[in-house]
Amino acid sequence: MELYNYFRSSASYRVRIGLALKGLDYDYRAVHLPKNEHTAESYAAVSASRLVPLLKDGEHTLTQSLAILEYLDETHPEPPLLPKTPVERARVRALALDIACEIHPLNNLRVLRYLVGPMKLAEDDKNRWYRHWVETGLEVVERQLAAAPARFCHGDSPMLADICLVPQIFNAQRFDCRLDHVPNVMRVFEACMQIDAFEQTRPERCPDAA
Repeated sequence: MELYNYFRSSASYRVRIGLALKGLDYDYRAVHLPKNEHTAESYAAVSASRLVPLLKDGEHTLTQSLAILEYLDETHPEPPLLPKTPVERARVRALALDIACEIHPLNNLRVLRYLVGPMKLAEDDKNRWYRHWVETGLEVVERQLAAAPARFCHGDSPMLADICLVPQIFNAQRFDCRLDHVPNVMRVFEACMQIDAFEQTRPERCPDAA
């Protein structure tokens, strides 16, 4: 397997965690987003979307972190990233989507660049934008976790929702977001960081970390 990713990309971090939980080896292919390496023609030949992460598994090329993670779960079922029953799977997917679709897209690099470029927002205003959507988005996750408390987002083992949560907290900390209002979120985050798959794949441990 080959993983094309950027060390600070939270979507890339999700896939690194998933691969580590599954115990799968891969070749690390760095794509530096701030240097616009994802827009180069050489990467376009690999990725039609010119986004990261991208996973190559033999003749298969896979994009979008959640799709990649579900592919890994179907092709390498142990340990599972989704629970057994339909209603439990729906809950875990919903928690993952609360982060991957409701928080992350508003604050990725393309959006932040547009805010300070064409929209001409000041740096402080951009950061205020970032913190607002992360802090309010995590409140939604907090309410979900408080309603059914467990060691992880759902049950006693990390799954798809935890894989999405941890990278979002790393980004929140990087932008000095308020986190004291989400104690259940932070409790789950700390539990995840006791597991090697989360700790060993953290951004600063990546080969392209700078």
